[in-house]
Amino acid sequence: MRKISVMVLAVLAATVLAPAVFAQEGGGTNNVNWVALTAGFSMAIASAACGYAQAKAVSAACEGFARNPGAAPAIRFAIILALVLIESMALYTFAIIFLKVS
Repeated sequence: MRKISVMVLAVLAATVLAPAVFAQEGGGTNNVNWVALTAGFSMAIASAACGYAQAKAVSAACEGFARNPGAAPAIRFAIILALVLIESMALYTFAIIFLKVS
């Protein structure tokens, strides 16, 4: 419990202090394209989430096939529909990133 409270306190301190750090004006020019940088991270996160969700869905479908081979057509339709919807999340993320960065 102590470790969790210390971690929560550290995250809270970081979120409170971060705006003061980034609000500073001054000095040189900042030529970092933050939209492109964060776009790469968001695509990586979306791809990881899609990969994990697809693995869990296929695992459940294989288990369903093994338990009840008679329900194979219904399970096959459901898994294909689920995989299409899961993959659409990555495609929507890619489309949004493409529109924002371009």
